Amino acid sequence: MVYSNLVSMDRLSRDEIHAIVNRASEFKRGAAPIIEEGATAINLFFENSTRTYTSFQMAEHKLGMKVLDFAPEHSSVTKGETLYDSVRTVDAIGADIAVIRHPQDNYYDELLAAGMGLSIINAGDGAGQHPSQSLLDIMTIVEEFGQIEGLNITIAGDILHSRVASSNAATLARLGANVTLSGPAEWMNPAFERFCTTAPMDEAVRDADVVMLLRVQHERFDAGPNFSAADYLARYGLSMERAARMKKGAIIMHPAPVNRGTEIDTHLVEAPNSRIFPQMGNGVWVRMAMLESVLLGKHAQTLELAEMVA
Repeated sequence: MVYSNLVSMDRLSRDEIHAIVNRASEFKRGAAPIIEEGATAINLFFENSTRTYTSFQMAEHKLGMKVLDFAPEHSSVTKGETLYDSVRTVDAIGADIAVIRHPQDNYYDELLAAGMGLSIINAGDGAGQHPSQSLLDIMTIVEEFGQIEGLNITIAGDILHSRVASSNAATLARLGANVTLSGPAEWMNPAFERFCTTAPMDEAVRDADVVMLLRVQHERFDAGPNFSAADYLARYGLSMERAARMKKGAIIMHPAPVNRGTEIDTHLVEAPNSRIFPQMGNGVWVRMAMLESVLLGKHAQTLELAEMVA
């Protein structure tokens, strides 16, 4: 399992997914990195982030990496520089890994085709993919239930505009979960129908082992002047009444940021069966495992190339 970039869940095999999650669990138990300290990372975030940005930073520091600062508003992006030229620049100055979040779906295709020396880790592309979130969600579910296969997992909310839904729905189904989607009909994604079922929220929470809430992606579309948080919670969210009907042992998840009182009642965010903040903690261990695996893959490919030249 050698790969020097990690950009999409559908480019990881089942074995590679399990290997990353297992390695993250080892880090959580105190395992030491197996890479040399001193590799250089740069985090290029062209969309706002709290959890993904800071946990990648924490992961890089725990691995002994050097971290370059980058803020789009203080860079040549403000002068019209393209993403491609920004990444070519940090490649030219010797960065080993670029962790990138960008509003453009599949932004990484152009970068990978260029054959740069640095590795790319996708921290979120538009409504496309969010592999680190998907992997930390899998880790959290496995910690709770020991496996993914056979579980009933409900993903509820703004499915159409969510990169978390795009990453998780297909991946969880591929790992053997029974995935149900719930939310406004106009926010469903027809592409998911071949591996997921849909159901109203009252039905979707009843048999679920995991209820995963998604926020409304207001930055990606206009929900309209008549959008009401209270109405949305009543029709599509996890209210106190719906939570009371969840089966024993079921857990609540959310990738955050949480819009309290919209997709979830505020009192449920830190309820005993909520795993929202433990998810965030697992993000550090998963991102350490991602960074380590990519650096190992990069090193292996460098050695292979050197042998070919020799």
